[in-house]
Amino acid sequence: MRVVVTGATGYLGGRLSAALSGAGHAVRALVRRSSNVSGLPRDVELAYGDVTDAESLAAAFDGCDVVFHVAAAVEPWLPDPSVFLKVNVGGLENVLKAAKRTPTVKKIIYTSSFFAIGPTDGYVADEAQMHPEKEFCTEYEKSKVLADRIALQAAADKVPITIVYPGVLYGPGKLTTGNLVSRILIERFNGRLPGYIGDGYDRESFCHVDDVVSGHIAAMEMGRVGQRYLLTGENMSFVQIFNMVANITNTKAPMFHVPLWLIEAYGWISVFVSHITGKLPLISYPTVRVLRHQWAYSYDKAKTELGYSPRNLTEGLSEMLLWLKEEKLIKF
Repeated sequence: MRVVVTGATGYLGGRLSAALSGAGHAVRALVRRSSNVSGLPRDVELAYGDVTDAESLAAAFDGCDVVFHVAAAVEPWLPDPSVFLKVNVGGLENVLKAAKRTPTVKKIIYTSSFFAIGPTDGYVADEAQMHPEKEFCTEYEKSKVLADRIALQAAADKVPITIVYPGVLYGPGKLTTGNLVSRILIERFNGRLPGYIGDGYDRESFCHVDDVVSGHIAAMEMGRVGQRYLLTGENMSFVQIFNMVANITNTKAPMFHVPLWLIEAYGWISVFVSHITGKLPLISYPTVRVLRHQWAYSYDKAKTELGYSPRNLTEGLSEMLLWLKEEKLIKF
């Protein structure tokens, strides 16, 4: 099958492109001319363009059977918040328009986010939940909710779209914002994050990047058009993650908790510094707003319909920690 992947040089998009190519599909990667494409397999065809450029999408989609729309601005904070609407909302609109004009396209797999489902304070949610839209922790969350509306309306209009919702990704690969767990553990092992993050109230759904990639491919092969699928994993807090990591590496767990108000203050300072240096912060104040909530989900529907079976966190974290050690990013 001939497929096209937007966001192909990102953390998830890159792993997806490689997996599709390895499975024998003809892969075309939509990339910007400034993108580093060295991580893509050599047999992946490059199509230069951008999701904000509708004409470039039309050319990239030509002759393709399936569109994987993975591209997104995923930062919790950007100095120009309009980027989120331009890329995450406008980009999806452009993808849908280009796909409609391309007669060969039979299916669109749209990568949304657990943020589009909404917080789950005190319970575990599934695909039936719609975001309450009363408040948003980040501009990224808001943009993904708006994009979700567009995707669901497209499904109602009989556009052949299937929507997948990854949880918090972790695993080997590019150290982008999408690979936040690796970046946090690098800070932890290098002494720059000496304590637990918060008190453990936060609960996120952690999923290995390669399992999510498999879920995307299964959505192409078996996913029903117009359906939503959560590609998530075990629901745990960062306190539990830190304890698991200490146990796996036979190192000491943190001795104290860093309160969220202090991390939030640090986030505000980091944002101020970012305005001066132009370098995006690892932790910004919107990140702390996310940690004040729970984001716990069930992947039962994806398990039943797609055969989605994420590895357990002990196995996945062990693999990731070994990769970080081999890359000389951490020591233990």
